[in-house]
Amino acid sequence: MRCFSALVLPIWILPGLIVLNLAMSAPGVVAAEGAEPFRLGNMSPPFTPPSSEELEKTAEWEDLPVIDPMVELRKLMASQPPLATVEEALGLQNDSPEANRKILSALSVLAPVDGRGVDFEATINRGLQLDLSTTNPILYSSIAESQFLNLTSFGLFSFDWEMRPFASSDSVVSWQTSKDRMVDKVVMRKDLVWSDGKPITAHDVEFSYRAIMTSQVPVPAVRAGTDELKCVKAYDDYTVMYFHKAPGATNVWNVNYPILPKHVYEKSIAEDSTLTTSAYHANLERHPIAGGPYELAEWTRGSEILLRRRENYYMHNGKQVRDKPYFKQIRFRVIEDGNTRLLALKSGRIDEGELDAEQWETQTSDNDFYAQNTKVYEDEWTFFYIGWNLTTPFFQDVRVRRAMAHAMNYDEMIDDLCFGLHPRCYGIFHPDSWMYPKNPPKLIEHDLDKAEELLDDAGWVDSDGDGIRDKEINGQLVPFEFSLMVSQKPDRINICNLFRENLEGIGVVCHIVPMEAAVFQERVQKKRFEAELSGWSTGTDPYTNENIFGTGQDRNYGSYSNPKVDALFKQGMKEFDREKRAAIYGEISNLIYEDQPYLFLYTRSSFYGFNKKLRGYRFSPRGPFSYGPGFGAIWTP
Repeated sequence: MRCFSALVLPIWILPGLIVLNLAMSAPGVVAAEGAEPFRLGNMSPPFTPPSSEELEKTAEWEDLPVIDPMVELRKLMASQPPLATVEEALGLQNDSPEANRKILSALSVLAPVDGRGVDFEATINRGLQLDLSTTNPILYSSIAESQFLNLTSFGLFSFDWEMRPFASSDSVVSWQTSKDRMVDKVVMRKDLVWSDGKPITAHDVEFSYRAIMTSQVPVPAVRAGTDELKCVKAYDDYTVMYFHKAPGATNVWNVNYPILPKHVYEKSIAEDSTLTTSAYHANLERHPIAGGPYELAEWTRGSEILLRRRENYYMHNGKQVRDKPYFKQIRFRVIEDGNTRLLALKSGRIDEGELDAEQWETQTSDNDFYAQNTKVYEDEWTFFYIGWNLTTPFFQDVRVRRAMAHAMNYDEMIDDLCFGLHPRCYGIFHPDSWMYPKNPPKLIEHDLDKAEELLDDAGWVDSDGDGIRDKEINGQLVPFEFSLMVSQKPDRINICNLFRENLEGIGVVCHIVPMEAAVFQERVQKKRFEAELSGWSTGTDPYTNENIFGTGQDRNYGSYSNPKVDALFKQGMKEFDREKRAAIYGEISNLIYEDQPYLFLYTRSSFYGFNKKLRGYRFSPRGPFSYGPGFGAIWTP
């Protein structure tokens, strides 16, 4: 399976979901006076691409990797003999690191190359913690939608379990870059078709770039990185050129954007640039044209999403041209409540599911769980935090934000609420990552005296003797009393309540506000909050964090701004030497930790339950699915 998501993705609700603001003019409605007229690709810089002949005369091409990730994974597995047999692993309880290693080693076994012994008629039932808001590839902005779209959408590029980029041999013949790193050239395969039978061509790739780079199209997540391209041009049906604004280490990621079928959207996009409002686009949301190995068969909102294997993905003119996907059907069951989801796993209604710390520790160690399932864990580069809205009067001052960090009792959070299973968060990068700073800052520890000192210095004192700190702002006495939004998940609400109790001891009032998913997401995106508890998964490259921490960036919901951080992000994109890049991003991490736009809480480990019938799962820093081959390696004997 391809993974076009190179972005950092939100973990607000696990999976996280950003509800895009789609309140734009419907087709046929005259745009408001002064509104910019629709022009496809209006955000692209003026540029006239050279002719094919001119390019071939001047460019010196260097080959870039075109691979089949399953082939590469088979090579790796051949060098790592299993630590136990499948039978032994299925008989183990995961009660030690040794048991975990044995279970993962044995059950990561891949299907035979010839497919013998695979149940190709099988249906896998997967759990989603929230429904999709869109099935359109360029509108996605969540892990839930990423999982759906990695199965149904077309892409030319992917990345492996170590987040190394490549062009997929399923769709690409060759991938080259010019010696000056200003142009990438891709030759596509000629046996690619959409689910409606129309060929997938380079013209779709060019059209999709132009759609993403149209200001009226609401794509805040996908545009990040794509906007570093100055042009994408189809030179014929199967040759596409990507022209970069500048040579940079991140160029290999900027070309990895999702692709729309041009023939489906080229006329309708001008009439409804939201791609959702018109009846035509609403119908496409329910019946999308697929370019990946699966297509949408049924969608019962809030309940179930059924995908079916697409024969014209792996068969072309009566000949098999790609590996046949292992499952005939994939059923996503939408189950928001964690306890209900665990019951579904135990009963066999779903075959895989993420576990929280308490479920791992107290609810999955008995025969009731192991009757049908096993469980495994691995490190994941996902962190959780309390985010401050820096436009509010409370959190503009860095002394206040550092006081908040000193107020949190981290030991109690980790030991009691996380059952000792999640380590403290060290900033925006995981300690195991290559970009983690070599000289990390000292972690801010629980110290109420220090918190009070910082609040005093910032002018927040109890001037009226009511026990609550206050400060005169614009001639008015404002009490330090704010709201902390959180999703309706008990473990996160418990962390918020711990924080609230800590703040009570220093004269600060914190109101915990659990919210329904849609309301929470909308308020965060529109910056209508004072504080919120969220999480971010990792991007494939550290540059993706610019979209979150760069001044004025689309997903910088707390309105953080540091000119030095902005400059370092630009520098990191241009630097090719990995060690020098690591130093740049390490400095960014240290500066952000010093500024504390987030109160950094913990780094989540991946805890999963899998039905005993499943094989082939392997973890990456993004979990077991979101990489190549990821989910595509999972099979049933």
